Amino acid sequence: MFDLKSLLLRGVEKELVDVADYVFMPERVELMVEGGLLNCVLNSDGRVDLFYTKNGITDVRSATRKHPFTAFETELNHGVYDDSIKELIKDVDKVIESKSEYFRNKVLSLSSTVEPEVLTTTDDH
Repeated sequence: MFDLKSLLLRGVEKELVDVADYVFMPERVELMVEGGLLNCVLNSDGRVDLFYTKNGITDVRSATRKHPFTAFETELNHGVYDDSIKELIKDVDKVIESKSEYFRNKVLSLSSTVEPEVLTTTDDH
C-alpha cells in the first residue's frame, strides 16, 4: 500500500534540494589571514569565490555552496571552505617565494606598458 504523505514529502524534498533554481543574496566576508587579505564572496547563483591577496599577488578559487540552506557566515565559521582557503594561501605563498630565472636581475618599471629593450650593434656586416 502506498503512503501518500511520504510520497508527497519526497516530491517536496526533491524540489527543495535542487538549488540551481534559487537566487542567493550576494554576501562578502573580508578578513586578514596570514599576512594577506581574504575575500569570501557568495554570488547570487550560489557560487562561492575565494580571493586571497598578499604582497601584490592575488589568486582565486571557486566552489559551489556546500550547505545552501545554511547562512554563509555559518558555513565559513564551521570551516566548510577551509581546504580551498589553505590551498589558495599555499599557492600565493609559493609565488611570493619563487624567483624567475629570466627576470632575476631585471628591475621592471611599474608603468602600464612595458616596451621591449632593443639591442643595437655597430657591426658593418
